[in-house]
Amino acid sequence: MSKYKKRIYEIVEKSHTGDSASKAYDTLISIAVVVGLIPLTMKHENDYSKLIDLITSLVFVLDYLLRFYTSDYKMGIKSYKAYIAHCLTPMSIIDLLSIIPALVYFYPTSVTLGLFRIFRVFRVLKLLRYSDTVVVIENVLRRVKKQLFAVLMLTFMYILASAMFIFQLEPDLFKSFFEAVYWATISITTIGYGDISPVTTAGRALTMISALVGVAVIALPSGIVTAAYMDEIKKEKSRFQL
Repeated sequence: MSKYKKRIYEIVEKSHTGDSASKAYDTLISIAVVVGLIPLTMKHENDYSKLIDLITSLVFVLDYLLRFYTSDYKMGIKSYKAYIAHCLTPMSIIDLLSIIPALVYFYPTSVTLGLFRIFRVFRVLKLLRYSDTVVVIENVLRRVKKQLFAVLMLTFMYILASAMFIFQLEPDLFKSFFEAVYWATISITTIGYGDISPVTTAGRALTMISALVGVAVIALPSGIVTAAYMDEIKKEKSRFQL
């Protein structure tokens, strides 16, 4: 049994050894993802779109079950903990979200119909598994996650602080504090929809400061990610040279 299980694992995982069966399986999933997105381009469902959804949903369910079945090989742990750890990985969560639309065939209620329409979009993320570039980006984000989290927290604190300031400076401009937070977020991203505009001098000064801070908020994480990305590319090149 373990022999067949290992072979299934070798097939469902991305092939790096020229395994024809694994490549064929990768092609099948990729085609299912692309074809499964066709109904999203239609305004109304018909018999053909329903058939496409049914077939692709069955393919995705089978893919999820096979990957779950071989989790111990994937995670390198011969224990039930491997299955739990596998279910918590980002790609496994994406796989799970992609099969949620299949529930509509078993529980055709208004709730499942809504899920069916929303979660079909997640299927396109399954293609990330077959991209080497995504692996590099994942490594980069893992390296700089602490720095990015620090920038995110600073941005969040500034948004709250500026929202409190503007809420006191322009009490008649906002119906609730949430609208002040909305204004602060739009201002710091330098988008500025213009639907909420301060009228006092102090409020406008705060808006200008928020716009300037927004430039730094965008530039800082961009620089962090770019530097880490270049380092990762250099590492990849050195591996190939070896």
